[in-house]
Amino acid sequence: MARAPDEKNTLGRRVRRYARVSSSMGGLAARVGAERLFGVPVDRTRFAADLRAALGGLKGPLMKVAQLLSTIPDALPAEYAAELAQLQANAPAMGWPFVKRRTASELGSDWEARFASFDRAAVAAASLGQVHRAMAHDGRALACKLQYPDMASAVEADLNQLRIVFAVYRRYDRAVDPSRIHDEIAARLREELDYALEARHMRLYRAMLKGERHVRVPEVVDELSTRRLLTMTWMDGAPLMGFVGRTVEDRNRLAHTMFRAWYVPFYNYGVIHGDPHLGNYKVAANLDVQLLDFGCIRKFRPPFVQGVIDLYHALERDDRALAVHAYETWGFAGLKNEVIDTLNLWAEFVYAPLLEDRPRRIQEEGGGMYGARVASRVHARLRELGGVTVPREFVFMDRTAIGLGAVFLHLKAEINWHRLFHELVTGFDVKALAKRQAAALDACGVAQPD
Repeated sequence: MARAPDEKNTLGRRVRRYARVSSSMGGLAARVGAERLFGVPVDRTRFAADLRAALGGLKGPLMKVAQLLSTIPDALPAEYAAELAQLQANAPAMGWPFVKRRTASELGSDWEARFASFDRAAVAAASLGQVHRAMAHDGRALACKLQYPDMASAVEADLNQLRIVFAVYRRYDRAVDPSRIHDEIAARLREELDYALEARHMRLYRAMLKGERHVRVPEVVDELSTRRLLTMTWMDGAPLMGFVGRTVEDRNRLAHTMFRAWYVPFYNYGVIHGDPHLGNYKVAANLDVQLLDFGCIRKFRPPFVQGVIDLYHALERDDRALAVHAYETWGFAGLKNEVIDTLNLWAEFVYAPLLEDRPRRIQEEGGGMYGARVASRVHARLRELGGVTVPREFVFMDRTAIGLGAVFLHLKAEINWHRLFHELVTGFDVKALAKRQAAALDACGVAQPD
């Protein structure tokens, strides 16, 4: 794979980013300061709306972080999460002069000759980069993902700003200590800047899902890829939301495929796609699911996966000691009985579809608002009990479960989730998982989990 020189994370670029963020956020920070110093009350709903408006004008990682935070339970107050969830993944694309400069810096001045054709207009533009359609000389349709300039500096500047936001939030609400959440988001976001790593992740997913007949993963074109340009085969599908009006049989098939696309890698290899955002996959005309983006991939220690299964059995058997063992395996520490009871409330909600051996919707009680009410109860109780520190590994596992649940809600799928789950975990052996994981990661050049 061709390698381009790294784009430096420089103080000057970070300062310029701070200035842009500060100009957007200055008035909001002043309002928070007035409340802290003079007791001037802040309308949190209006403040959250203004925060979304400020962030929505910024291209780059701060918008990506906001989207992530809106789907991580208890990372931010409900008012903030609801507003940030409305940030659009599609930002305005950069023009042809940028495309020519970026592609030339990655592939050389003769880069256009290396393609049969290269579309000038981007087909998609998001927080960290944009995608152009191209054609290879051998006739293959290609997708070329170009990273925006100065993203390394922007990431570090925005992560520092995020630390400040978390610190302010912590002054108001101590239910959840967000420090590990920040660490986890920072690690994943820095990884997303390395398109060479994303290419290795793509190869890993092709290997892990090769037995899944209805899941498609693009193929990396190594000779046209670098750390800031990722070229892959084109996937010609449609957004999933265009299928929500199909028959229940079609919707069930899509949900079944999505479940396996996410959880076959997890239970067989200890790897999960941490971003089940609607823009990260498409659906083919034959209902195959096409995975598109592999920037946010989380690897887990095999005992963590065992803990996920242990907690299921703890709830199934009402085994409190096994539940505590599972939480401790994940990294929760110093758990009081009342905190364990509160965590079990959330676990019972998340695991409920897996515990009933019958076809059902992923959530049957109270629609989408029921989950919000459960989260609110859990949050309020944790605040009363003095709070809890969320382990790093737990962050994207929980986010994935909630994100996929939202997809299944959209589809109104009616599936026996219990049997789907048992197909994956029956006969689970943590030592066998460790061997499979090590072999698969080594074969694709991906580092082992910490």
